Amino acid sequence: MKLQNFQIKDNLVIQKFLEIRKKSNWKNRLNLSWSNWGFGIESFETSCARLAKHNIHYVELHGNKYGPDLGYKAKEIRPILDDYGIKVGGICGMVSPDSELSSNKPHITQRSIDYFHRHIEFCAEMGGKYILFAPGAVGRPQKYDDSEFYRAGDAIRILADDFQKHGIRAAIEPVRAAEVSFCHTFKEAKALIDYINHPGVQHIGGDLYHMLVGEDHIGTTIIEYGNYLTNLHTADTQRGALGKGFLDVDIFIMALYCIGYNNESCFVTPEPLGPGGDPYPAMWGKPDPKSLDELVGQTADYFYEREEIILSATDEELLR
Repeated sequence: MKLQNFQIKDNLVIQKFLEIRKKSNWKNRLNLSWSNWGFGIESFETSCARLAKHNIHYVELHGNKYGPDLGYKAKEIRPILDDYGIKVGGICGMVSPDSELSSNKPHITQRSIDYFHRHIEFCAEMGGKYILFAPGAVGRPQKYDDSEFYRAGDAIRILADDFQKHGIRAAIEPVRAAEVSFCHTFKEAKALIDYINHPGVQHIGGDLYHMLVGEDHIGTTIIEYGNYLTNLHTADTQRGALGKGFLDVDIFIMALYCIGYNNESCFVTPEPLGPGGDPYPAMWGKPDPKSLDELVGQTADYFYEREEIILSATDEELLR
């Protein structure tokens, strides 16, 4: 029987994985992290305890330094991280119509630039590797005009020296069209990187949920843009816990190993926020500890299980 088009691409990923596996020992596993802003207003220690309980040793911090006196402070959260054996992978930059890099209002753009300067310094202080961000506001799918791309690129270029100075990766995140007005695909993120044309801005922060509607195939896209990818947000097809939908987890794990993603600067970071066009209200939500524990436990257990199965499977078991 003739294969469907997605199956043909699946097999391309599998064949590449098998070829690379022959000359790789893969002592290092993928770094599983978690984006903590979806935990709402619960205490940072409660969140860290949950991650440690489920064998997650990295966290992507909510970029909550909305002003000089606001948000996380290193002296307060570092002892908590140390107590639970957790390191900072990176920071999730928050962009809203009140603070975004593509705004047609200069004071809004400046507010966003100031926001990112604070987080670049803080990320370096905490030992993080990246800051991800959408170039346009999340929750604003209507465009201002046809110059958003260029305004965002020009604003990001202003930040590029600071990213480079502190050794922090600037990771542009493509987001689905239901949530943002532009930069919906890896190709469009790469075009923005090319426009910025600065060594301090060379990375992409992917998101499986957005890739489901923006890309032709998750696995081949990861391989094509492997040199740029530094963080990958994960969620299943219903934007819930891994293993609860019909996402092909094996394919994206194999693709990540194909690009050498199992290194200290790259992270797999669940961000299961649920459906909807504006997920940001979740950051102020009242947490339900039981449901959050189930969400983290299901995701971590399933991810580690599939990773182990893939790495220990024979060629015959992986071929489709």
